[in-house]
Amino acid sequence: MDVDDQQHHAHVQAKKKEPWVDKYRPKKVSDVAYQTEVVSALEKAMETHNLPHMLFYGPPGTGKTTCALAICKQLYGPELGKKRVLELNASDERGISVVRGKIKSFASTTVGEGVPGYPCPPYKILILDEADSMTNDAQSALRRMMETYSRVTRFFILCNYVSKIIDPISSRCAKFRFKSLDGGTMHERINFIAKGENLQLAEGTLQALEHVSAGDMRKAITLLQSAASLFGSELTGDRIREVAGVIPDEKIEELLQLCVAGDSQKSQALAEDILKDGFPCLQILEQFGYYLADSDLLEDEMKAEICLKLGEVEKKLVDGADEWLQLSHCISIATIVCSTKPEK
Repeated sequence: MDVDDQQHHAHVQAKKKEPWVDKYRPKKVSDVAYQTEVVSALEKAMETHNLPHMLFYGPPGTGKTTCALAICKQLYGPELGKKRVLELNASDERGISVVRGKIKSFASTTVGEGVPGYPCPPYKILILDEADSMTNDAQSALRRMMETYSRVTRFFILCNYVSKIIDPISSRCAKFRFKSLDGGTMHERINFIAKGENLQLAEGTLQALEHVSAGDMRKAITLLQSAASLFGSELTGDRIREVAGVIPDEKIEELLQLCVAGDSQKSQALAEDILKDGFPCLQILEQFGYYLADSDLLEDEMKAEICLKLGEVEKKLVDGADEWLQLSHCISIATIVCSTKPEK
């Protein structure tokens, strides 16, 4: 095997090991699925090559980072993009020292020559992912840099919650909202990936992926790859749910029915069994809440009362409270509320 064959073989092996999220990531803005209005506006803005600062916000896995990277590739190409683009994750590097150090040193430097075949506008791009994790002091320092270095650097601010971005930053950016993907778009993309990876998806697999990912395409693709690596090329909805760590619907249904029946002892025992099976308390409460909302066993007022308690318990769990005590408390309240259900 000569050197070229060895390099080709190594490249093929690397592609096989590449995460499917990166392997099937759209390379052009026009290839981003479902975000029709955003894609249309971005393509028009790119025609002038003079982009403003941009703020992409919306749920995770909807294409924010993909759009930002695709813009950079279309403007600079693969080689120049390494010099002209800096991507930072603000959830890891969120302090003011990072803004004054890394970001300032990148934003303040001038740009060099472009490369043939690409627009190469005379500015760099700084992609700041998960910017809603930044402290207010860091955001204030960032706002000043956006103002000072706007001639040589454009800032792409990416976040899930636009309300956590301070007004001076959001007012300097063109804002684009990304929507959660619908079932049809997700099914189409998953089928495309399954065909490329020679997977056989049984009936109900796509619906299971849609349900557990809740519109997050990145999560759906990651679950698909995880399931394929564990179970091989033949996948079912149950295997997807198993990989996702989802509690079987029949257990959640039984838990709610025991609460409605007022059987506190059995409902507590079942909740404890589910917890001992390794499912986190937050997962139990989340699925219980969703099942409760769709159930016809209770009046809306009772559902609202139980959901308020679920919210309080979730906050306590995030603050570090004991899982079993909080789950037991929540199930007790649910049983008490359900036992007051008026006879029809």
